[in-house]
Amino acid sequence: MMLKKKYITIIPAFNEEAKIAEVVQKIRSMDIIDEVVVIDDGSDDRTIIKARDAGATVIPLIVHLGYGAALQTGYKYAHNHHCDAVVQIDGDGQHDPQYISDFIVKIEKDGYDVVIGSRFLGGHRHYRVALTRRIGMRFFQFLILLFIRKRFTDPTSGFQALHKNVIDFFAKSNYYPPDYPDADMILLLYNLGFKIVEIPVVMYESQTGKSMHSGLRPLYYMVKMMLSIFSVLFGQHRTFLRKKI
Repeated sequence: MMLKKKYITIIPAFNEEAKIAEVVQKIRSMDIIDEVVVIDDGSDDRTIIKARDAGATVIPLIVHLGYGAALQTGYKYAHNHHCDAVVQIDGDGQHDPQYISDFIVKIEKDGYDVVIGSRFLGGHRHYRVALTRRIGMRFFQFLILLFIRKRFTDPTSGFQALHKNVIDFFAKSNYYPPDYPDADMILLLYNLGFKIVEIPVVMYESQTGKSMHSGLRPLYYMVKMMLSIFSVLFGQHRTFLRKKI
């Protein structure tokens, strides 16, 4: 008898009381997802209450650790609960849950390990990107193309799905960054032999006015990402041959 596969959605959330309930409810209305897990990253608003009332499993972090740390907490939960795949989605309403089934199909039927939702494929709608962030995205697109000869249109997208093999790797990894896992993780996983693909999705600009890429953060992001990419290329997991771990 074949066991039913388990798919969950993880939502890293920091002060997302305005939209979190709506996001959770939309995901829970989809039959393909077995559980919605919200990782509350030390919020000081009503995010936890709103998420629980909407039917999510909530994992509260005592202090604000960062986006990457919240994601890895979700991966550890998925690993411990033997999930077959995870779809990660933001809690601010930017990502449209209707595409979750497309992610799962790419994982299960097409055999991909990582599926990245791109707001720039398919031409569904124009997504406005601030100039500083657009420059950063183009720069890291170029670096990825340079090192692995593969073009990614949206390397900073947080709308992704991961196969259990990647979940297990990230759950056990001491390398996973606590703040911005983006282009560096694409390079790492590709160089380790995982199959990665982009699919077109619709995204909406944040309605909360918050962004990880506001103020001086883009400068920090660029410096940090360059150091992380250097570590990927020349550190513990360095390899330029595609081979399975």
